[in-house]
Amino acid sequence: MKQRPERHRSIPFGLAVTALAVACATEGPPSNLPPSASDLLLLKSAALCDQKTVFLQRHSSVPIQREPWGSGQELRIPAEHSASKAEESYFFDEDGVLVGALFTYPAGLDLAPYSVLRRTLSQLKPSLEFYLNVAKLASRADMESSALYETGDEKTTTQYLVLGDRDHPTLLQASFSVDPYVRLFSPYRKEFLDRLRNPSGTKQGQRIDSQGAEDKEPFASLQQFARGQTAQLAYCGPQNYDIAAEAYQKAIVSGFSNKVWLAEAHHRLGVAWEKKGDLEKAKAEMLQSLSIRPNTPEVLNNLGTVYAKLGDKQNALAFFEKAVTLRPNYAIARYNLAEAYESVNHKRAISEYETYLALVQGIPEEADRADRARQKLKTLRR
Repeated sequence: MKQRPERHRSIPFGLAVTALAVACATEGPPSNLPPSASDLLLLKSAALCDQKTVFLQRHSSVPIQREPWGSGQELRIPAEHSASKAEESYFFDEDGVLVGALFTYPAGLDLAPYSVLRRTLSQLKPSLEFYLNVAKLASRADMESSALYETGDEKTTTQYLVLGDRDHPTLLQASFSVDPYVRLFSPYRKEFLDRLRNPSGTKQGQRIDSQGAEDKEPFASLQQFARGQTAQLAYCGPQNYDIAAEAYQKAIVSGFSNKVWLAEAHHRLGVAWEKKGDLEKAKAEMLQSLSIRPNTPEVLNNLGTVYAKLGDKQNALAFFEKAVTLRPNYAIARYNLAEAYESVNHKRAISEYETYLALVQGIPEEADRADRARQKLKTLRR
């Protein structure tokens, strides 16, 4: 996931996805690609992070079908009433924020007239390739290869599910989501696969050849985890640690089948408690995270920060030390370790600041912290 760094802490960029047996995973697209440049009329009358009340006002003249979407709501616009001529679905979380949109073309959309989108797709490598049974799709053979392409910007991800080769692509679906929610719009998810098998509840459309394992993490847990990330990392407006703490607690109660997800939910809940000023709860959640998945550098570093705020210098040093031992190039933990050593060991503090500066050389995001490190070095060397 694309996330902005936070001062004095780090949160893992993402959790690994289990591969389908039919998938051919490839490296993601270069980061300098345009954010889904397209000449299709998609997501023009709404924007991710819009409030549901605003969306409904803009679409007051259109018949909208309302359906539950976990703890949130899906608003559907039939193809015959949509400007895009696609079956449009808009997904709102329980706070009424638009976190995803899906455009489906059950009969396929020939992309020959859309030169801008075809150029975007030509610059991307498929993130997933598989076969679809397209017997009910006009002018197509029984089985044909399809590919999922991903692009986006700092906070959002766009996915295109395309049938056929690059010279004659046909669009089946396009989705737009705030980054924390992208996993819920993935072909690894049964909910997504069902839309391909049976769009709009009809028997027309495509059937995916879904051999192998699908992503079976509980939908409710993933949805609340994404809600927590969106609030905690300010994807839609300012950071909101009240919503983050509530969402991570709900995710934990719903349960995860994979201990990595469960451990990270406790970790992020701990970060939310720390930001809310409840350091004892923060410590308890991070210790719980480490009991499930020991030796995770990010958790060790953030727990060290909590101990430092509690005035427990000995434990703070111990956890920062362990974090950099496990990951020697962990720049933020190096900085935190140097800061912790300032009052007890000037020589070691100098060494750690110097190591930190060597690690972040040429990294623009660390410029402010690097300036502070240089000022601290000047003071320590006097």
